[in-house]
Amino acid sequence: MTRELSCFKAYDIRGRVPAELNLELVRQVGLAFAAEYAPRSVCLGRDMRLSSRDFALVLANALEDGGVNVTDLGLCGTEEVYYATFSQGHDGGIMITASHNPADWNGLKLVREGARPLNSDNGLFAIRDRILAGNLPIAQKRGHTVRQDLRDEYCRFLLSLLGKEGGQNLAPLRIVANAGNGCAWPVLEKLGAFLPCVLIPLHPTPDGSFPNGVPNPLLPEKRADTSAAVLKHRADLGLAWDGDFDRCFFFDEQGDFIESYYLIGLLAKNLLAAQPGARIIHDSRLIWNTRELVLEAGGIPVESKTGHAFMKERMRREVALYGGEMSGHHYFRDFSHCDSGMLVWLLLYKLMSESGRKLSELVGEGMRRYPVSGEINRRVADAAACTEHIRRRYEKAARSVTWVDGLSMDMGQWRFNLRSSNTEPLLRLNVESRGDAGLMQEKCAGILRQIAQFTD
Repeated sequence: MTRELSCFKAYDIRGRVPAELNLELVRQVGLAFAAEYAPRSVCLGRDMRLSSRDFALVLANALEDGGVNVTDLGLCGTEEVYYATFSQGHDGGIMITASHNPADWNGLKLVREGARPLNSDNGLFAIRDRILAGNLPIAQKRGHTVRQDLRDEYCRFLLSLLGKEGGQNLAPLRIVANAGNGCAWPVLEKLGAFLPCVLIPLHPTPDGSFPNGVPNPLLPEKRADTSAAVLKHRADLGLAWDGDFDRCFFFDEQGDFIESYYLIGLLAKNLLAAQPGARIIHDSRLIWNTRELVLEAGGIPVESKTGHAFMKERMRREVALYGGEMSGHHYFRDFSHCDSGMLVWLLLYKLMSESGRKLSELVGEGMRRYPVSGEINRRVADAAACTEHIRRRYEKAARSVTWVDGLSMDMGQWRFNLRSSNTEPLLRLNVESRGDAGLMQEKCAGILRQIAQFTD
C-alpha cells in the first residue's frame, strides 16, 4: 500500500484499485473515521463498480470494529446516502464510488451529520493523518450492521419538492434517460411510476465493467448515444448521468447537448420567483449569464470555489436557496444543501411543463448572449508555471484578475478561467464572451497556444 496516500483528494478519496486504493486502506479509513468522529451510526452505500461490493463489506466490518452501527443501503446513488444521513439522523455517511472515473478506479465520499461533507479543509486529511500514524483503535463494544431500503421514501421526498401535486400535473413528455450503466435507472424506474412522462431507457443496467464506456457525459465523445436516441425516439428531452448520478446532463429536443452553465441561471430565476432576495451560489468558471439572470430575478449571486464539498459549505454559510456548477452539479437548500442529479431534472421537467416551452427555447437567449468554449482540458508539465505565464501574458489588458478558484481574468468583452483539476493532473480552461462567438473562439485559441508551450 502506498504510504503517500495519494488517493486523498481535495474533497474525497479516489484512486486506482489496487495501486492507490485497496481493501486494507478501505478498512483503515473505516477505523479512522470511527476513531476521529466517534459516530454512533453511519449509513453506507455503494455504486456498481466491480470492487465496490468487497469494499462495502470491508468498510462495514471496520466501522463495526470501531464501535459504529452501520445502516447498509446497498447499491445506490451518492445522493441516496446524503438523503439517508440527513433524514434518518445518522452521524455520518459513506458512499463507495469513483463516479465518472475509469473502471479500474474507486473511491469514498464521506459526510458527517446532516450530510455535511468532509474535505481537505475540514477533516478529511485528519483521517489520512490517523492512518499514516497508525492511530486506529478498536472499540471495546463492537457495532452491528442492518440492511435498509429507503428508496421509496427518498423518491416521495423528491416528488414532494415539486409541489402538492407531486408531479402528477406535468406534461406527458418523452424523455430519453441514459443511465450509462451506472446506478440511476432503478431510481428513475421508481420515479417514472409517479410521473406522466415516458422515460425511454438507455444503458439502464448497472454494470461496473462499463460495456458502453465510462459514464461521463461532460466529455464530448460520450454524448453521441444520448443525442442519437433523442432523435430516434423524437423525444422532448434527453438526460444522461454519471455513475453515481449526482450529476445530470441535458440534451434538447434536437439532440444538442446543453452546457450546464445555461441551466444554472434558468433554474435560479425560476426558484427565485417564489423566494426573491435569496442567495444563489455559482462557480468561477463561467459567470456572466448566471449573474445576469439572478440579478434580474432579484437574487444575490455568490461566487464559490469549485467542488461539491466547497460548494456545499458555501451553500450552508450563505443559507443559499440553490447553487450550480457548470460541471453538472446542482445544490438545493431543500435537499440539505446537497447536490442532486434527480431533483434537478424534475425541476426542469416542471419548468418545461408549466411554460409550455422547449428546452432549446428556454436556454436559447442565454446561449446567444454568452457563447462559451466548453471546458477544455490540457495535461501540462507544470500547472503553476503555466498559469503564471498566462497571467503575465494577459494582465495588462485585464479589467480584473481574481483567484476565487484558479485564475479568472475579465477582459471586457470576454473572460476566461484557468484552474487546476482537484482530481486529475490537468489544467481546465473555460472562455466566454459577450455575444461574439467568433471573438470567444479566437481568444480561446490564443490561450491554448500559450498553454501548448507547457504540455507534456
